[in-house]
Amino acid sequence: MYLVKTPFLLKKIYPKSLIWNKSRDKKTIFLTFDDGPIPIVTPWVLKTLKNFNAKATFFCIGDNISKHPEIFSQLKADGHAIGNHTYSHLKGWDCEDDVYISNFLKCQEITQTNLFRPPYGRIKFSQIKSIQKQEKRAKSQDNLQNTQYSILNNQYTIIMWDVLSGDFDLKISPEKCLKNVIRHTENGSIVVFHDSLKAWERLKYVLPRALEYWKKEGYEFEIL
Repeated sequence: MYLVKTPFLLKKIYPKSLIWNKSRDKKTIFLTFDDGPIPIVTPWVLKTLKNFNAKATFFCIGDNISKHPEIFSQLKADGHAIGNHTYSHLKGWDCEDDVYISNFLKCQEITQTNLFRPPYGRIKFSQIKSIQKQEKRAKSQDNLQNTQYSILNNQYTIIMWDVLSGDFDLKISPEKCLKNVIRHTENGSIVVFHDSLKAWERLKYVLPRALEYWKKEGYEFEIL
């Protein structure tokens, strides 16, 4: 069970520090891809984005980065943004806080990013606070470290979304998946796709068609 368009009330439940969408004033879309990098799918996504001169943010699983470092390097070389998606794709609701934060930090050692997206969007309030405490501890040590490095890696921004494509859903057709994103995306939307094998059949149909549609509508694509 999932919602394609994130309801306003859900956004109100979580702390204001979580980012669900960006400014509605500009015709800008923020494409995001979760769960990579992996062979075949991620390189295809990179090629497709390049064809449309589009940038995106990739929320990477640390274990996949360790297995496919050359693809991870290509993500960065192509000018896309990198986000932390935990090392083992942990669901926060099912984890003890110390286990979750340790897994988050293990991925952070590889990604060195200020962006984090909780897998499945499932994160406890206590885990949000723990991540914020990690940030505060790092800030207090700025006089002992290179300040620029500390700011880059420790002012964590938790990125959620307002449009979930449903490309991971084996029960929906590629055509339905395309309708999901076309219908619900608007100015400032953060849209979730997945560069994963599970999403592959829908993603390879939807992404080029959605990009073509959005381009014709005058949208631009920026990183978070």
